[in-house]
Parts: sequence; structure tokens; C-alpha cells
Amino acid sequence: MGAVRQYVFPTVRIIIWAVIAAALVALALKGADLDPPDALQPTGEITEAVIAVEKGSVTNAVTVPASVVSDPPVEIKATADGVVAEIQVDDTKVGKDVRVLWIKSEKPVDPVVEVDEETGEETVTEKEPEVTWTSVLAPISGTVDVTALKDQAVAVGEVLGTVSPGTLSVSGTLTADQQYRLVGAKGSAEVTLKGGPAPFTCTGLTIGEAPAGTAGGEAEGGTETATGAVRCSIPPKVKAFSGLGAEIEITNGDAKDVVVVPISAVLGTSQTGKVWTVAEEGAAPEPREVTLGLTDGLQVEVTKGLKAGEQILEFTPVEDGTEGGVDCDDTTAYDQAATEGDMAVMQSFEEECFG
Repeated sequence: MGAVRQYVFPTVRIIIWAVIAAALVALALKGADLDPPDALQPTGEITEAVIAVEKGSVTNAVTVPASVVSDPPVEIKATADGVVAEIQVDDTKVGKDVRVLWIKSEKPVDPVVEVDEETGEETVTEKEPEVTWTSVLAPISGTVDVTALKDQAVAVGEVLGTVSPGTLSVSGTLTADQQYRLVGAKGSAEVTLKGGPAPFTCTGLTIGEAPAGTAGGEAEGGTETATGAVRCSIPPKVKAFSGLGAEIEITNGDAKDVVVVPISAVLGTSQTGKVWTVAEEGAAPEPREVTLGLTDGLQVEVTKGLKAGEQILEFTPVEDGTEGGVDCDDTTAYDQAATEGDMAVMQSFEEECFG
């Protein structure tokens, strides 16, 4: 055993190192064969997501960030030419149609001319002007503030003061998308005051243009451009304060058992749109014009042009013929969608990027 350790093992070790050294020298002189034995062929296949059109329910409810504001004072205007003869109420709370002041109007009357038949001498007798008294009434209930002075000459339409109603409203701005969804909305809405009482119904809902100074700027609570405004009155029994944050939820239509598709499948979200139908598996998608109804921000009602059971692309194609989808590397778009509550975009990101 000692002879084996002394002579055999060292000899074997030398032989092994010699073989390794020879192999390394040969590899260095010849070079490695880096070419694969067979050319690699792509085996993946890009497929477009196709879904079946289904029936469902859609509730078009829009939630608008808003705030509590004091209702503006209403102007008191002169209803006749003349002078302010008497101010009956000022700095006082009055009801609607209560007399605030009198306007005295004078209309000249032609003098009476008498002629002496014998001498031909004329005698002119002046007549007192015709006096008319016009009362100016409070246009609404509230606290009167008269800015006109007694004996001041005024003309029809001139502002003589204001009436502050002392009431509150909830006001918010709308994006273009919200404004389209609220076309025709009227009546009332549900309001939630931050840190306030339980949600309540506000009345006198009005939807119009964005106030001066906000059009073309940012919508309240978001980054999109404000194109419209919404406002409704807070009931007197509800305790609120000007400046409180609030949310207005407006429901503008509800449809049940109707044809619905994801908004990602439609080019357009209001009135008219376009979807891409797939006649059979493997067939090229074809665009089709459709008429749109209600939307809840995730899906939209199709009132004309599409039937339940038909196959369509889940995402509208872009110009190069591929599906629109989302860019998974664009995290800014996802963050913005989360801030604005755009559930459709968030859902697309989650399905394509996080799923």
C-alpha cells in the first residue's frame, strides 16, 4: 500500500494534468465552435385577445370632487327711471318680493295756454308734472344691502343693491368625459360632506360651462382640463360650512339586460363608436360602426350595431394593426389612472402587466 501511495497516485495525477493541459492548448489554437448545430426558429405567436359580446347592466353614475360654497348675492335692479324717493329696508333680512325702496318718476305735462279774445294776449299756466311711484322688490329672500342713496337719479336696470341669500351649495368642475356622461342630467344628486353628516340629497342640480378662470385649467381634484361645472343646493336643515370638501354623485341613467362591451374594445365612449369584429377564428378583424348608450367607466352599452354572442377584439387596434392595450413600462400612466379613479385603464394594466 505504501508503494501505491508513493508511485502510482503521483503518476496518475501527472497524467490527468497533462491531458487537461493538452486540451486547453488545442482549444486555444483551434477556437471554440460557437455556432449552434441547428438554426434557432421562433416558436412564439402573437394573438389578439378576442371576447364574446354579452348582455349586462349599466348604471351611469358620475362622482365629482367638489366643495361647499356660499350662494352669491342677487342684484336689486331699478325697474323705472327716476330718483330714489324712499329706502324702506336696508341691512335687514327680508322675504322675497318685499318692497325695498320707492322710485319717484316725473313726467312733464304740457302747460295750459289761454288767449284773451279782446286783447289777444296769451296766458300760460304751468302744470305740475305727472308723478309715478314704482316699488322695487327683493328678488329673493335674504339680507338686503342697498347701495343707492336717497334722491339719487337712477335708470332702468341700474343696480341699487344686493340680497345675500345666506344659503350654501356644493360646486365642482367637470372633465369633458364627465360632461358627456351627464348630458341631460337634472333634478337632484347625492352629496357626501367630508367629516360631515350622512350623505343627503341636494336639489336644483345645474350643469353648465366651467366658471371663469377654470376653463382650460385643471378640474377640481384632478389633472384633466375642466370643461364644465356642476352645482346643487344644500337643504337648509343640513349643517354645512363654506369651504368644506365634498363629493357629488350624479346618476344619469340605468339600463338592464342590454348589450355591453368593455370600453377598451370601443373607439369612442359617447354617442357613436367603432369596434372590431372577428367573424371566425383566424379571420382578420373588421371595423364596425356602433351606437353607444350609457357607460359606467368600465363598460359601455351598445344600442345599435352589435348583438350578443358576436366576437370582437378586447382592445381597439392602433395604426400599425396591433392592439392598443397599455404600455407596461409606462408607470406614470398607471399612477395617473389610479389618482383619477380610471378603473378601465387600471384593469388593463393589472391584466396585461401584473397578471
